[in-house]
Amino acid sequence: MNMKIAFVGKGGSGKTTLSSLFIRHLAASGAAAVAIDADINQHLGPALGLDEAEAAALPAMGERLPLIKDYLRGSNPRIASAATMIKTTPPGQGSRLVRVREPNPVYDACARPVELDGGAVRLMVTGPFTDADLGVACYHSKTGAVELYLNHLVDGPDEYVVVDMTAGSDSFASGMFTRFDMTFLVAEPTRKGVSVYRQYKEYARDFGVALKVVGNKIQEQDDIDFLRAEVGDDLLVTVGRSDWVRAMEKGRPPQFDLLEEPNARALATLRATADATYERRDRERYMRQMVHFHLKNAESWGNERTGADLAAQIDPGFVLGEGVEAGVEAGVSTPA
Repeated sequence: MNMKIAFVGKGGSGKTTLSSLFIRHLAASGAAAVAIDADINQHLGPALGLDEAEAAALPAMGERLPLIKDYLRGSNPRIASAATMIKTTPPGQGSRLVRVREPNPVYDACARPVELDGGAVRLMVTGPFTDADLGVACYHSKTGAVELYLNHLVDGPDEYVVVDMTAGSDSFASGMFTRFDMTFLVAEPTRKGVSVYRQYKEYARDFGVALKVVGNKIQEQDDIDFLRAEVGDDLLVTVGRSDWVRAMEKGRPPQFDLLEEPNARALATLRATADATYERRDRERYMRQMVHFHLKNAESWGNERTGADLAAQIDPGFVLGEGVEAGVEAGVSTPA
């Protein structure tokens, strides 16, 4: 099964560390995975073992947005040109779709293999953000490349896409927070830690977003009790101090199978919880949400910026599902 999983949380919560551990867990099991760093602070590459030069050399998705748009557009007659595609543009008949395992020009341009214990993953990054990026078009173009990729991603067996995201308002405005089968919110046992949870929970409630909390930096039972009192049954697992993580942060990670047993069990629980959402998928709702946010963005800024009626990009008969082939121009598909 193909699962799209987001890790969110405030800065310093340990979100990137947890997402990198989860990616290592997937690789060690032999699963195919694409890892995407969509955080304002680009630290996922180093957390997966890249040195500073290797991380800096990763190609930025945001700088390759024209290529991404041109490939995904395919021969979709509803999209006049790549220039009229925005981050929320949905796929339709004639669009090119992507899959985790396949070769395609998007991966050639944007992804690099990272060798981990037991296997390798594809790593893509939005590229570094600057103060000038925040709240303006170039900021959305960086995260927008990720959203377009997710909108055109189809299912495959035992495949995962893991996105290290920023828990900020941009993902709410664009609708990217609805693109995932499971969202794991990493929270410290503090008031600030749970405030991010409350913000996400409020936005997610109306859209059926599956959200679970990973308690991090747990030192004592009182920390667990605090989180349980604040987030209730949404608290899925907790993670405490890890000598393995300390060694990783020094650039000397041991073999992954030496990760402490409680933390290894926590990662297995995350995967099992994400996998369990597969049977509850509602592909028609997924498309409705895609259309909802596309219309919202078209009306608020997209039509004016592109000079086109972006509502015309919506293909009312198209549903993204397992029956659609990736890497080729898509026909009409119905939910599996």
